[in-house]
Amino acid sequence: MEKVLFEITGMTCSACSARIEKGLSKLDGICEVNVNLLTNSMAVSFDTERVNIGQIVKTVDDIGYGASQKAPAAKKQETKPEVMVQSESGVMKNRLITSIIFTVPLFYISMGEMLGWPLPGFLSGMENAMIYAFTLFLLTLPVIFINRKYFLTGFKNLFHLSPNMDSLIAIGSGAAFAYGIYAIYKIGWGFGHSDMAMVHKFSMDLYFESAAMILTLITLGKFFEARAKGRTSEAITKLMNLTPKTAIVVRGGVEQEISIDDVIVGDTLVVKEGDSIPVDGVVTDGYASVDESAITGESLPVEKQVDGKVTGGTINQSGYFQMEATAVGVDTALAKIIQLVDEATSSKAPIAKLADKISGVFVPVVIAIAICAAVIWVLLGYDFEFALTVAITVLVISCPCALGLATPTAIMVGTGKGAANGILIKSAEALETLHNVDVVVLDKTGTVTEGKPVVTDIIPNNVSGDELLTFAASIEKKSGHPLAAPIVAKAHDANAMLKEITDYKQIAGQGIVGNVNGTAVFGGNRKLMAANGIDTAIYDQAENTLSNDGKTILYFAREKVLLGIIAVADTVKPTSGEAIAELTRMGLEVVMLTGDNTRTAEAIRKQAGLKKVVAEVLPEDKEREIRTLQAQGKKVVMVGDGINDAPALARSDVGIAIGAGTDIAIESADIVLMKSDLYDVVTAISLSKAVMRNIRQNLFWAFIYNIIGIPVAAGVFYGAFGWLLNPMIAAGAMSFSSVSVVANALRLNFFQPKNINHNRIRPL
Repeated sequence: MEKVLFEITGMTCSACSARIEKGLSKLDGICEVNVNLLTNSMAVSFDTERVNIGQIVKTVDDIGYGASQKAPAAKKQETKPEVMVQSESGVMKNRLITSIIFTVPLFYISMGEMLGWPLPGFLSGMENAMIYAFTLFLLTLPVIFINRKYFLTGFKNLFHLSPNMDSLIAIGSGAAFAYGIYAIYKIGWGFGHSDMAMVHKFSMDLYFESAAMILTLITLGKFFEARAKGRTSEAITKLMNLTPKTAIVVRGGVEQEISIDDVIVGDTLVVKEGDSIPVDGVVTDGYASVDESAITGESLPVEKQVDGKVTGGTINQSGYFQMEATAVGVDTALAKIIQLVDEATSSKAPIAKLADKISGVFVPVVIAIAICAAVIWVLLGYDFEFALTVAITVLVISCPCALGLATPTAIMVGTGKGAANGILIKSAEALETLHNVDVVVLDKTGTVTEGKPVVTDIIPNNVSGDELLTFAASIEKKSGHPLAAPIVAKAHDANAMLKEITDYKQIAGQGIVGNVNGTAVFGGNRKLMAANGIDTAIYDQAENTLSNDGKTILYFAREKVLLGIIAVADTVKPTSGEAIAELTRMGLEVVMLTGDNTRTAEAIRKQAGLKKVVAEVLPEDKEREIRTLQAQGKKVVMVGDGINDAPALARSDVGIAIGAGTDIAIESADIVLMKSDLYDVVTAISLSKAVMRNIRQNLFWAFIYNIIGIPVAAGVFYGAFGWLLNPMIAAGAMSFSSVSVVANALRLNFFQPKNINHNRIRPL
């Protein structure tokens, strides 16, 4: 199974995307097709043994559109997105300016006599009717030519029995233009047969101005739409522009500046103050303060020392360091982020697929309505010109542009906004599902808690706290036990001078024994103390209290004298409590799953403000818990970071991986939180709700516009109220509807995550 992204050309509305999806789905070996009208792209999942890329491209060509495989994320950065956007809007701008240059005098001349505007003598009066009509014809031709794409694409798709928006425009504008030519012949016939009544009648009903105005107003809407489209992907554009074009590499002991494409894994790179970090790597020398906000959304700079990991695209705010490149090109974190966002915007939410299905039958139905309306008005005794006006107006006002743009614009802005806040949404379906979940299931270690133990309490016995810490760290320094590292780290932070330990010996299940200057030393649990005759009764109450708080107690003694105890625990993250409280306020049930013992789990539950916790669960038990909740009819979000969370992440309706977690957890998830902050779950759900609210608004206005517009255009209210639309007004209204939908989606750029009260969790 392979998933490939394609660039698509020739699409103008969601009827086009529906046609491509339907055509490709018939190919043997195609598993899933998602065509995105907004980005002119397509994501195809297919069986490489049954179908290949060449066959997919040929099928799209046969349907009437163009297709080519997209370049990898790293290569795409060479062509700046804003350049492509400017190119598209530039083409539309040139078409618009040319159209306006000819349409304005055309409109002035055609409406001049009616509105009492002054006209040159050779264009006024019955005797100049032929000159008047031919002048309008000549002014219309350039507008038709510059906007010929509507006709070429529209009629091509009509002949393929897959009419789209361009088909409606081509038929409407083409009919008006053809009728104008017919009118010129009738005027000529009138002059030749001295029938001045015929000359007068057809010189008043030329329709050239309608044909040109329809195209000009549609192009005006397309121009604004192209500019607005560019703004929908601003966040993605910023990501793609982060990577520098060059890097300073050290080869043969000499620094040299090379292209970013020439950097290879293992290269030693130099990053100076103010420079962007070129690729992913590890600091080998130096120190720096790095701004990672563009990648993680974290506003504060992160300190980087030797062995610290750095990410390509982030900025060295201060300091100087050398690094070893560990990932380049498409393998960098930035390239993968861009790829994820690109795939997300190329995927479709269920609500978008519904809109596309409707659009697929909408255009043929509209053509049928236009024809029926024209026939009915002729049968009712109205003249052909009136019936033609009604048909043209129905065709023009019904273009399903707004319907096709309603969903992809909101999804693109939403996923881009998520990326800007360090939330990577891997599919539009996950974004839609997230807005109506019922239960949030949390892993404990690394999700609710920091994921690594730290020293929480130092309780000395007849010595100072610093002396106890120094002594304990000296003993634990040689140990590989997970609880030894936080004690040594604590002593390092306190600049403690550690003592040399000799005769070091580790006793399984108890702890460590050794010598300091010939004096026996001990560090471990109560069993070790008891085995060596050291009384620990003084700490019975303290141990009970600390244990109930989920902390592990280590005893330290010299000879037979107890020096004190140190408590170590995996602490709750500063924002976890506020995140859980906010999820509860949102009406969601929050459950924590952990493999830890019940006492530790209960302690974390109290500290984090959880109502429910399930302890001592195996990885398969986590997956089973998810299935149990789903069997109750609930939609479940699973948040985790470890390998043991992967089955549960895959089973849940929406899987959210903490960014600092393992690759397998991130691969299994639908959403990745780059900051490893549980509060971003709140932000992700809030963003999902905002996007879905925006999509519903867009779809409502797109549908209501057509529901109201088509009957008015067809003349349903003409008999009772005299309401009838002019084709030019219909074209303007159609263009406005498309622009308004995109503008509404752009409001999502104002989405802001809720403020966090970092003081909600008390320190342990």
